[in-house]
Amino acid sequence: MTATATTRLPIVILISGRGSNLEAIIRCAQRGGLGVDIRAVISNRPGVPGLAVAAAAGIPAEVIDHAAYADRAAFERALRVRIDTFRPDLVVLAGFMRLLTAGFVAHYHGRMLNVHPSLLPALPGLETHRRAIEGGLREHGASVHFVTAEVDGGPVVLQARLPVAADDTPDALAARVLVLEHRMYPLAIQWFASGRIFLDESGHILFDGKRLTQPRELAREKPLPC
Repeated sequence: MTATATTRLPIVILISGRGSNLEAIIRCAQRGGLGVDIRAVISNRPGVPGLAVAAAAGIPAEVIDHAAYADRAAFERALRVRIDTFRPDLVVLAGFMRLLTAGFVAHYHGRMLNVHPSLLPALPGLETHRRAIEGGLREHGASVHFVTAEVDGGPVVLQARLPVAADDTPDALAARVLVLEHRMYPLAIQWFASGRIFLDESGHILFDGKRLTQPRELAREKPLPC
């Protein structure tokens, strides 16, 4: 399904924490810039600030606590059932801090996006800002990618970059990268909702009907949706 002038793409957003990207997506959606219907926000951790962000926006906010299940398989079964209750055409990971199995990811093939705080394929995994500084990188940033079974290894749709300052700390660098994430993630979601991006069965991104050979760059994309 693709959003049109009269329909909005149904999406579900998964979180684990404060929900800053969630808040940026909600704000953009409320301004009419995304063409999406956020049907639910689901957290794998109870009591996190992102749940309050969703509730304040009138969006159903639910918890499926991974700690309440005997193993990963049981948790993912419960999560999948609950997600599918809302019948989303896109699942958005917004600070969702759980590794997902290949079977779970395959169920949402081409229908799951994530934002990662590095210029993938560089620095997959955690503590990217510290690793960027300790590695002497001159440039850092963030990437929006389709989710595949390989952690942070899915095809990259969009990237945003910035220079690493000589006196940067991990916290300072993280704060600047987060500003980029808040601008780029709504844009990538808008592209999906409008049918501009599509992941084919061979795992390649089509952008406006043509194979995307390099990620798009945020600095070259105008206008932004919000």
